[in-house]
Amino acid sequence: MTEVKLQHILQIDCQQGAVRAVRFNGDGNYCLTCGSDKSLKLWNPNRQLLLKSYMGHGYEVLDAQASFDNSQLVSGGADKTIIVWDVATAQVLRRYRGHAGTVNCVCFGGESTVIFSGSVDNTVMLWDCRSKSREPIQVLSEAKDGVSSIDISDHEILTGSIDGQVRLYDVRKGQLTEDFLGSPIACVRFTKDKQCLLCSCLDSTLRLMDKSSGELLSEYVGHKNKDYKVDNCLSAKDTQVLSGSEEGFVHRWDLVEAKQIDTLPHAGRVVTSLSYHPSDELLLTACEGSVWMWKQTADEES
Repeated sequence: MTEVKLQHILQIDCQQGAVRAVRFNGDGNYCLTCGSDKSLKLWNPNRQLLLKSYMGHGYEVLDAQASFDNSQLVSGGADKTIIVWDVATAQVLRRYRGHAGTVNCVCFGGESTVIFSGSVDNTVMLWDCRSKSREPIQVLSEAKDGVSSIDISDHEILTGSIDGQVRLYDVRKGQLTEDFLGSPIACVRFTKDKQCLLCSCLDSTLRLMDKSSGELLSEYVGHKNKDYKVDNCLSAKDTQVLSGSEEGFVHRWDLVEAKQIDTLPHAGRVVTSLSYHPSDELLLTACEGSVWMWKQTADEES
């Protein structure tokens, strides 16, 4: 029998305080790290090489993403601002100041022509990157508490909130679907096929839901997540569910069977962020001031 494992292959000391988030770019050749020291950094993780630092936030950076063509970055943080960066020059291209509180999450949509930002001020704001206006083109204000997480598909906006609601906005139909999960939500993700939603809740449970019906398909338990905003993610082929944890491990489950495969130890320290390579079996995890890389290996067992 072949048992597939993730092996720890390298560790990067990012030297930017605590790493609040780690994100692969679109093709997986580079990654971004968000620091508590107000910096955003671009890395070649395979070579452990720092390529560029981006300074301009007034407080810690909490989330970031690379654009569709890798020419721009967007970041958000505790200074309530969203910044669009030129990758090559590290210059600030745009700075948006519409939120009344910390910006928890940011992402590009629409071939990187629109930016989405979620905040503790209970709103999601949409910004047009092509416009000279610094005002949001739309504000989604349905959340009753802070917005913790956003994911985007072609015409759908998925949000998770501390109010315990998962909200799915269908832009084409002009429809909003809400599902109450009973516990504050830390992270939401579309599966790769866009048919299901993976939601992390602060009751130490991940829930996989059918997007169309809202039916609960599976629950994944065994990790600890009660106090921190902890990421989840899916493997490159949608076969595994992964989550950080407050007790110092990354947990892996089989998506279909919901059985735990294994845990990846991080010296007992909280693992808040993780990012799976878009096509290869590589995982990045953020723990205190470091990023760890894990690579899939196959052990042949009789």
